[in-house]
Amino acid sequence: MPLALEVAGDTIAAVATPPGRGGVGIVRLSGPLAGRIGARLFASARPGFTGLKPYRLHHGDILDATGHPLDRGMVAHMPGPSSYTGEDTVEFFCHGAPAVLRAVLAACFALGARPAGPGEFTKRAFLNGRLDLSQAAAVAELIAARGEAEADIARTRLEGAVGQAARELGAALDDLRAGICLAVDFPEEEVECLPKAAFATAVDAVIARIDGLLAATRRARPFRHGARVALFGRVNAGKSSLFNALLGADRALVADLPGTTRDYLEEGLDLDGLPVLLADTAGLRETPDAVEAAGKARGLGLTAVAELGLFVVDGAAPYEPDTEAEALLARLGPDKVLAVLSKADLPPGLPDPREHLAAMGLEAVAVSAMTGFGLPALLAAMRARLTREAGAPEPGAAAPSEREAASLGAARKELAALAADIAADVPYDLMGARLETARALVADVTGETTPEDVLNAVFDTFCIGK
Repeated sequence: MPLALEVAGDTIAAVATPPGRGGVGIVRLSGPLAGRIGARLFASARPGFTGLKPYRLHHGDILDATGHPLDRGMVAHMPGPSSYTGEDTVEFFCHGAPAVLRAVLAACFALGARPAGPGEFTKRAFLNGRLDLSQAAAVAELIAARGEAEADIARTRLEGAVGQAARELGAALDDLRAGICLAVDFPEEEVECLPKAAFATAVDAVIARIDGLLAATRRARPFRHGARVALFGRVNAGKSSLFNALLGADRALVADLPGTTRDYLEEGLDLDGLPVLLADTAGLRETPDAVEAAGKARGLGLTAVAELGLFVVDGAAPYEPDTEAEALLARLGPDKVLAVLSKADLPPGLPDPREHLAAMGLEAVAVSAMTGFGLPALLAAMRARLTREAGAPEPGAAAPSEREAASLGAARKELAALAADIAADVPYDLMGARLETARALVADVTGETTPEDVLNAVFDTFCIGK
């Protein structure tokens, strides 16, 4: 077997497509050996081939380190610094058989590459200045996106919107720092150099811009992390039938026998771009059955921590008060509960349960799991309730991640304290320390001042090969 190629530096390789079989699988290389390894492991099907040309797909045989063909596919060479990583990069496009991909990867290792770590390609892109840290983190978010809204949030970050906003904040703070320096160096020129009123106005303007970014994070939070919605209510209220109707599948067992659901079930639901984990819980009633009682307790606990509870009431029967249900309703409050009147295809119960629900301050939606009546209205009400506190994200808005929002929030605290210092006529040289701290915290968003352990935590969340 040929000896590994020798070049100073580190070349990494990994499979860049998901595990399993597929029509196409990609093996990616990045580093100083990438071009030479690509040339050694490829034999063009084209007569007169003179070598890999940048940014072109070449068709031919993909070889092992001894020159034995492994597959017929394509190869692309992207020289640095204009590649994704900023380094020489090669990608082999093979048939997506795991055995073929393993063999191509082994050939790369035999010629001097090493296995890439999680997110290492994107980490190199960050270290080589191809992406800021916010953009790099957005790569993992886009890969993991569960809906169009979450994907749009990630795409906006990947395009650099958050990083640009942070750089603009940094520039504004740099201007204030320059004014501080003038005021300290030339105190006799205080009015001309940095009037206190103008200083306070400028600080307030930066705080307002940070507040806008933090509001965007709050609006994006349910779409990034999803929301838990739990169905609860008395036995035979129609919870499992509603659960199945909302999912569009017979996921929960439904029977006329009370207590059929003895533990909670959970399934994912896409609520017009908002990822929801929907839970069907055991019915509420007094029971000597220890297993049913344990399931009921687990359901109550789950509902208590859910972002929204759906209180399912049999709309075809008179309302029956339930001590446990009403205690939970009082604990959650009307803002975290939607009442659902089930069985709307049947004559309503008398007296109308709506009167009792309205007296508890609950909004009620009538539905029929049998006919589908009211389900669109219920889904719309669920989404409105889950996004009511912060609102839905605006398309194309810069929404910092939780890590970035924590840094911006800390910077805002420093600036709020600075505003108080200005009002208290604190000397300029003392106020400069707060500006320095705020500037460093804003720079953390783009990775300018981010410590190595934080960088590793960001990239460790990536899949290998990206």
